[in-house]
Amino acid sequence: MQNIFNFSAGPAMLPKEVMQQAQDEMLNWRGLGTSVMEVSHRGKPFIEVAEKAEADLRELLSIPCNYTVLFMQGGGRGQFSAVPMNISKQGGVSQHLLTGQWSVSAEAEARKYTKTEILAESALVDGKIVVPDQTLWSISDQADYFHYCTNETVDGVEIDWVPKSDNDAVPIVADMSSNILSKPLNIEEYGVIYAGAQKNIGPSGLALVIVRNDLIGIEREQTPSIFNYQLQAKSGSMYNTPPTFSWYLAGLVFEWLKTKGGLAKMAQRNQEKSELLYQQIDSTGFYKNNVHESFRSKMNVTFQLQDSSLDAMFLEQAESHGLVALKGHRAVGGMRASIYNAMPLEGVQALAGFMKEFERKHG
Repeated sequence: MQNIFNFSAGPAMLPKEVMQQAQDEMLNWRGLGTSVMEVSHRGKPFIEVAEKAEADLRELLSIPCNYTVLFMQGGGRGQFSAVPMNISKQGGVSQHLLTGQWSVSAEAEARKYTKTEILAESALVDGKIVVPDQTLWSISDQADYFHYCTNETVDGVEIDWVPKSDNDAVPIVADMSSNILSKPLNIEEYGVIYAGAQKNIGPSGLALVIVRNDLIGIEREQTPSIFNYQLQAKSGSMYNTPPTFSWYLAGLVFEWLKTKGGLAKMAQRNQEKSELLYQQIDSTGFYKNNVHESFRSKMNVTFQLQDSSLDAMFLEQAESHGLVALKGHRAVGGMRASIYNAMPLEGVQALAGFMKEFERKHG
């Protein structure tokens, strides 16, 4: 079987070791003669899975005890609504930094529940996408919360700094769906962190929420129970039947990350992978990337061929070499290589080598 490297932006590839373990346990999990998908979420065996997954996640991210971890449904988009319903008051204000499709979508959803204020937007400067520095805008202490997306998958834009409010009174809410667990974090800089699972956590169907405890219990009366942080916290994220298989696989991914040396080691690997790919893109001018170097994503490397008439051939030949899912998002075109934690260095090396050979033949 040909070695396939899957560069899908999401649902994305999972670590091979994790998939192998899940396969081995599929029909007879823990000697029970059943799959983990077939046991009660309230039974002792699955409760142990849930508790270990949270403990491993807390260890990986150094989550303080004054933060609650929730395993919820609805993906990242569900949190676009859950956040304002849980931490903003009726008629309140949410402030937003817009850097791509996902932060734009979050603002549009928040508009249903709050008065939204757009503080700044990414822009093209000399043909490159740039995120305005916070010296050019400020977070009002009258806002209920400030929202931004740390990594935009469509355009390949990542923000490595954390916005601050003047008096630290405004909760910082971060959509980390596509770069959580890719590097260490200082959790205490945030009020709420949320992430859809299908990039760096596990399969789709699960949303991870890390929320500071003082932001729990202030939800609006009309907040649906399924999205209510307080109800989910009190029930151990089991107010309803959770996506148990996704939760189980997420726990295996957390274990895998620990065996790989944790998030500091993962950050080094991700830096090496992204540098290799950007060096290939920048080397001759045959390829181009339109994001300023300060904001280039380490998770989603976008690029275009100078001659776009070669796009279809590039994708077809890449796939024949086992390099799949490289087509860019329909909104921007070009190519996109998503190189999340599970993508091995060998996959990026194979892509860079193919790009070099393709350029040699068609440049």
